[in-house]
Amino acid sequence: MKKISLTLATAGMFVLGTTSASAAMFQEEAEAGKGFTQVLKEQFIQGGPAFMGIVLLCLILGLAVAIERIIYLNLASTNSAKLKQQVEDALASGGVEAAKEVCRNTKGPVASIFYQGLDRAGEGLESAEKAVVAYGGVQMGQLEKNVSWLSLFIAIAPMLGFMGTVIGMIAAFQKIAAVGNLSASLIAGDIQVALLTTVFGLITAIILQIFYNYIIAKIDSIVNDMEDSSISLIDMLAAHKK
Repeated sequence: MKKISLTLATAGMFVLGTTSASAAMFQEEAEAGKGFTQVLKEQFIQGGPAFMGIVLLCLILGLAVAIERIIYLNLASTNSAKLKQQVEDALASGGVEAAKEVCRNTKGPVASIFYQGLDRAGEGLESAEKAVVAYGGVQMGQLEKNVSWLSLFIAIAPMLGFMGTVIGMIAAFQKIAAVGNLSASLIAGDIQVALLTTVFGLITAIILQIFYNYIIAKIDSIVNDMEDSSISLIDMLAAHKK
């Protein structure tokens, strides 16, 4: 039992020492004239193609989803105050059909919700309100489309990195068992390669998490705008009916 504890403690010291050595190596190579990108590329290759390739794939797919969502959400953002004023003026001057024409010529989920409510305005306020609520749910689903994939990549990237580290540690301990003694030079390289997978997995998760938080904040802002605009539309229709 004491021998096992001593072996684990020594291995832990190797892990900490190897992490410090990796950081020192980054600094030394940067001082030697290599750019950060070149050093990062070399460390990525040293980590091995198996897990590193999967982590890289998570990063690429996650960034693709994030960029697509950011473009979509920016296009979905509209000047709701201006739209509400235009719809109100159209209702006052040309009635429901004129207001629907304004919504048809305006992009974004708020204009689509307005159109659905105005389209059911002839059936009564209750019917218009139900249409607004139902179509608001549809638009919310469109805003949140593919966001679950982004959260999946954030979750599995560090997990894959940890798995690569664990497998590398197992290989290191197998070397110890085969040789019969504990040597820093014997297992330090294996542990360093194993830790690189964790580092790149965490980097991937951090990058994607930043994009994820921005997207969620953008969706919340648009949804709040949709809810506020929906209330304003019902009020406008109620005033128009009088």
